[in-house]
Amino acid sequence: MKKLLATLIAPLALLAAADAASAQSRIKDIASVEGVRSNQLVGYGLVVGLNGTGDSLRNCPLTRQSLEGMMERQGVNIRGSTANTKNVAAVMVTADLPAFVTPGARIDVNVSAMCDAKSLLGGTVLVTALQGADGEVYAVAQGTVQTGAVSASGGSGSSITRGVPTAGRISSGGVVERETGFNLGQMQEVRLTLRNPDFTTAQRVAGAINAAFPQTAFAENGTVVALRPPANFGAAGFLSRVENLPIQVDAPAKVIIDEVNGVVVMGEAVRISTVAIAQGNLTVSVQETPLVSQPEPFSRGETVVVPQSDVTVEEETGRQMRIIGGGANLSTLVNGLNALGVTPRDMISILQAIKAAGALQADIEVM
Repeated sequence: MKKLLATLIAPLALLAAADAASAQSRIKDIASVEGVRSNQLVGYGLVVGLNGTGDSLRNCPLTRQSLEGMMERQGVNIRGSTANTKNVAAVMVTADLPAFVTPGARIDVNVSAMCDAKSLLGGTVLVTALQGADGEVYAVAQGTVQTGAVSASGGSGSSITRGVPTAGRISSGGVVERETGFNLGQMQEVRLTLRNPDFTTAQRVAGAINAAFPQTAFAENGTVVALRPPANFGAAGFLSRVENLPIQVDAPAKVIIDEVNGVVVMGEAVRISTVAIAQGNLTVSVQETPLVSQPEPFSRGETVVVPQSDVTVEEETGRQMRIIGGGANLSTLVNGLNALGVTPRDMISILQAIKAAGALQADIEVM
């Protein structure tokens, strides 16, 4: 008998442990290291080599001025000339500078037309300096633009376009020239920032870190957890150990409602007090049937059209009032609403009515 009980209890214990493990998240998935982030870069440049799909220089003075300035730097003066090429386009070049990137590394850049260019397909971006928010140049971009779009037009004015031919990408088209100056290795304190602020989660993160590395973590508030690496660890090595620690995430009870698309999303912590719900559909139909009134012969009357209205009222029956018990969890609430046979849009109205009755212990956020 004991062997039989042991045989039955062991799989149940494994399932319980598996469920508990699956409910946990790694710290790296719920928090980020303060200062370890990408930086946005932007620059203004010219694309050349377009097949007659570039800017019209008469309509785009910025393209003309940029072309004249570029040619002057090359020793050619075209100011005052009647150049009207459509093989050049003014563009904005953007990129994300990853954290810890070093000079000489290559990054992807995005190119977008600024004026009336029809397509950037096959064009080449000339050397363009990419600046950060501080005005310093962190990368230089150059290369052939790939749009992934198709555009064609006929002589009669008909045209077809697939994708966006006025925006493209240059894979590895940017070369990093400067580092951001963020030195993680010399920092005495590192701060973790929770992506979803919560006091309980912040305390659990600090507790899990202190359990593995005593007296190294402190929750400053519901968002920030401060870390002090041990003496025998560098900041990078310490963070690599910390970010893989499992943690049980907590979140406030919330119901998200998208009324436009009829979507309802409820969190696991949503609870509902004892409440009775009845739901039914009432349909009112009004049908207009025009009738012609014809007067008697020689009565000097007039023929008129008399509307006849037929009003019917239909109410769906067979749906009884159902009671959902107090303290019901998410699955009980969903099963109770599904038992009523409600649609997502009806469920939105029901949840709002339950909230108005004070029986829904959750915040409702309408998108």
